Amino acid sequence: MSPSTSRMPTVRDIAGEVTATILARLEAGTLPWARGWSLTGEGGRPLRHEGTPYAGINTLWLWSIADMRGYRSRYWMTARQANELGGRVRPTAIPSMSIYASAFRKPGQPTLTGESSARFIRFLRSYLVYNADEIDGLPAYYYPRDIPPTPALLSQRQDAIDAFFAAIPARVRHGGDEAYYCPGTDRIQLPRPGSFVSGDAYASTRGHETAHWSGSPARLARTFGKRFGDRAYAMEELTAELCASMICADLGLPTSLHDSHASYVSHWIGIMRADSSAIFTAAAKAEQAFAYLRGFSAPAAGGTSPPVALAA
Repeated sequence: MSPSTSRMPTVRDIAGEVTATILARLEAGTLPWARGWSLTGEGGRPLRHEGTPYAGINTLWLWSIADMRGYRSRYWMTARQANELGGRVRPTAIPSMSIYASAFRKPGQPTLTGESSARFIRFLRSYLVYNADEIDGLPAYYYPRDIPPTPALLSQRQDAIDAFFAAIPARVRHGGDEAYYCPGTDRIQLPRPGSFVSGDAYASTRGHETAHWSGSPARLARTFGKRFGDRAYAMEELTAELCASMICADLGLPTSLHDSHASYVSHWIGIMRADSSAIFTAAAKAEQAFAYLRGFSAPAAGGTSPPVALAA
């Protein structure tokens, strides 16, 4: 099936198709953002042909498609990009879609002064991409390979974990048997690291609570307001879960739904059934939170300044 002959969803049903796919995974007991990798095989975010990670809803969407179809490569590309790299999409290959937001300017009604007030209409668009597993002839690094974990790699991973969280100026207190972020004291509470089944599990939980910390009024001022009403807190939990999965993907860690957060799954299903754009909103907010948190490490990596809080 080629891009010229396959049928892509219409503008109006892109959000519906994505939501339906993610809903089906949730209802089957599988979280699209729960990743089982450690340091073996191919972990991390889906990648474009040139190695740029996908962001936002595309991360969740392509993770879901890869899981359902059994793809192991992280790379996705158009048929034209595959041809330019010397590859050839198999005749039996099944395309997926890469999603992006677009907008057009619609003239408004003339005002009393005779001027026309224009408004921008936003909508979703998509284009066809294929996983490298269904493309022959690409350079070898596009295809997955199994990498056995070694003590050196495990040490490097722990160094990356420590560096990521050490750069974030959140107040963290250890003790007890609960993990939560307290808005009143602006503090993260976590059990001691030795209480977790692994260092990876501790890092994943800390990532979740640090995502909550990022949304305070002094930082990203993240709210979901009247649109989600009494489900706003479930949306915040979903955003924190997605952000934690992005942190884990960045650090090369496995991530799974923690027992203390499992009770929200039914709420997330209800939200997505009622609003097909909810998962897009949560993914966008999670991406914003991840970028904010990763920004504290930016001076060491790229020479930029730490993120600035939105309010004092």
